[in-house]
Amino acid sequence: MIFGTYVHDLNPVLLKITEAIQLRWYGLAYLAGFMAGFYLLKHLSGKGRWVVAADKVSDFITYAAIFGVFLGGRIGYVLFYMIPEKGIGYVLSDPLTIIKVWDGGMASHGGFLGLMVYCWYYARKQEFSWADLGDGLCAVAPLGLFFGRMANFINGELFGRVAEGHAWLMKFPSALFTRGLAEVDSQQDALMAAAQVDPAVNSENLIAQMRANPAVESAVEPFLLARHPSQLYEAILEGLVLFVILWWVKNHSKRRGLVTGLFFVLYAVFRTFVEAFREPDSEMILMFTKGQFYSLFMVLIGIGFLCMKQPRKE
Repeated sequence: MIFGTYVHDLNPVLLKITEAIQLRWYGLAYLAGFMAGFYLLKHLSGKGRWVVAADKVSDFITYAAIFGVFLGGRIGYVLFYMIPEKGIGYVLSDPLTIIKVWDGGMASHGGFLGLMVYCWYYARKQEFSWADLGDGLCAVAPLGLFFGRMANFINGELFGRVAEGHAWLMKFPSALFTRGLAEVDSQQDALMAAAQVDPAVNSENLIAQMRANPAVESAVEPFLLARHPSQLYEAILEGLVLFVILWWVKNHSKRRGLVTGLFFVLYAVFRTFVEAFREPDSEMILMFTKGQFYSLFMVLIGIGFLCMKQPRKE
């Protein structure tokens, strides 16, 4: 059996109108997550299983997306990843970098923190229980994580570690241009091999040319190492499995804070597990990847919610 022969060649752009106007799978993934959350939360509200009224769900989702997921996720990426690696000067030289999601993306832990702050504000303003509000949101949030991780896979980013002996391993061309990886040593050899097929190939267009020309892909493939498709592992565990668990608990338990607590604890456990197969995308913190290190705090937050004893008011 030949292992790890699939070369990732999916195009992150679904529709290109101009260089500045492009419809990307990443954006569609967020839209799908928000739409799924909207319909499921409206369903819970209609059944009397969530504190927000059904006619207020759309407003809540909209503001949660803007002030929680987007701002929290982006600011989290800047603070947790961009500044430690590129320095504060990189951000200060162009303050608009904070909202340029195409420059690095967003951090899931920052998004969680942003949603916590927004939910605290919303619950205080509407005189809801913070935990009751969070229980509904956390029950549907894993679907957003699922779509987000699938978008990471389509983009060919956040790929896994080098491995062998598994039929589902894949080769990611973007690893050729990722600092600190073994493939970096093969970058020039890969470019030379591709140029023999198509002289127009260079470091700027290699991946695009691999998608367009199977002969270029075949020339580069020997210089790529097989890796775990860790994005798919995360999509399954942090997305689908976590959603099934929390959705069942939300519909079978009236214990306040239980769903929220389980979300934080189980996400942290699943994320920590998958990080063992994911190529670290930043420097380590002690013996942990940053994803594992920040997940430790999520466990503590989750335990705090799990310690709540009061039943929900439904």
